[in-house]
Amino acid sequence: MTTALQVLRAPARGRDLDDFLAVYRNVSRGFYDGTLTDAALADWRQDQLTTVLHHVTERSPFYRCHLAGVDIDAVTPDDLSALPFTTKDDLRREMYDVLSGRVGEASIYYETNGTTGASTPCPRGPRDIATSNAAVEEAWRRLLRSHFGDRMPVVGLMGPSELYAFGDVFSAVTASLDACHVKIWPESPRVGFKKALRLIEELNVEVVVCAPALCLSLAKAALHYGYDLARSPVKLFLVLGEICTPQFAANVSTVWPQAVVRPALYGSQEALCIATGADDGRLHLSAPNYLTELIDPDTGAVLGDSGEGELVLTMLVDGIKPLIRYRTGDLVRLTPAPAGAPLPGPVVEVVGRVADRIAVGRARLHPGQLEAAVLDQVRGCLGYQVVIDHTSDGDDEITVRMDLLPGVADPDATADAVAERLRALTGARARVVIETELDPVTHTGSFVSWKAARVLDLRSTPDSAAVTAQRVAHRYAITT
Repeated sequence: MTTALQVLRAPARGRDLDDFLAVYRNVSRGFYDGTLTDAALADWRQDQLTTVLHHVTERSPFYRCHLAGVDIDAVTPDDLSALPFTTKDDLRREMYDVLSGRVGEASIYYETNGTTGASTPCPRGPRDIATSNAAVEEAWRRLLRSHFGDRMPVVGLMGPSELYAFGDVFSAVTASLDACHVKIWPESPRVGFKKALRLIEELNVEVVVCAPALCLSLAKAALHYGYDLARSPVKLFLVLGEICTPQFAANVSTVWPQAVVRPALYGSQEALCIATGADDGRLHLSAPNYLTELIDPDTGAVLGDSGEGELVLTMLVDGIKPLIRYRTGDLVRLTPAPAGAPLPGPVVEVVGRVADRIAVGRARLHPGQLEAAVLDQVRGCLGYQVVIDHTSDGDDEITVRMDLLPGVADPDATADAVAERLRALTGARARVVIETELDPVTHTGSFVSWKAARVLDLRSTPDSAAVTAQRVAHRYAITT
């Protein structure tokens, strides 16, 4: 890595795109093949942190004011405390003033879906696209090789909307890997589940990229239209966009007997590809692209860079919208990569949104805990909804509505086990009701939030996310 180290120590500011990408490719290649030393990675991160801080204070009206008075050159990756947080409210209030340049300087424009607030602009420039996609491409190359060897499968993309980066990112990555992809968006009125299932069969689609909830919606639709799930060509679901617990993934494999579930990536419109998935089911941080901190979500106190807390990101690429100490609103666990891991970089375990924490009985649960309790060792679950209400004496009561695949699960035994786990976890009364049709809101998943799709809390008036999910639920009907 001598050449890379020499280039790394060259001044970062003023590098044109070709020079930047040449350096970045050296860093990325060394990171993934294990030849990049800790010292070289530290040099890159310090160099890029300083570069990005100068970039945003010179080009972003928001950050010019937000970071006024900060000695930028004194800030190090190990101590970002001199920098204020950037919040989602900042992005909604400042809109285009957060950008480090004009929209016209970007390569493509995206924006957030705006389900819980104003849609915010998320354009991406050449540096953003190249550096974010590089992590996805490397992860997919390894993951697909482990399942399909030297041949490339047909990949079905099932994205959320045309203003999301989903379609472009995975189209570019599959093209780089010489894999055929087909955009099958079953929730689009021009496609629908019936056509999506036909295309999966006719094109022998072996990999489906989608939100976790769509794995179950697709199965429900397949049964409705007479498909045999055991004979489906789908062998691999790559999921993203909402939490996917190991219990959820294991359940999907009992619904789709030929398929396994793996995380595709963890990211967002605002922050791009934060972590990529490996074949062991773990997500690994794209370390050349980010500095991470964990904070107490209630107090903002910094907890360090390992353990559990709300994830705070500082982006290290001087693109069109780098964010500084950005509070993601996501609860995560960060741990070192274990020896022999399929990918380098710290392991990122997403346990749910801060706003999705639920107080019930004697417990305050994050989404991952609740889903794990519902789905642990469950087989053949096509969907579930957790309903929380008060009993006549004011105690909390949990009712889980579950749709189970006929012939796979023992309904009575499943119901008893789920209810017992929830009672033990929360101290609240719990029961399970087996139903064949659930509220369509359970299919909305990543479009709004996991909580809005999975939890109906009757103890209070619905929040804005729950109202939005109910309003759009009809779009996710699986039999139309």
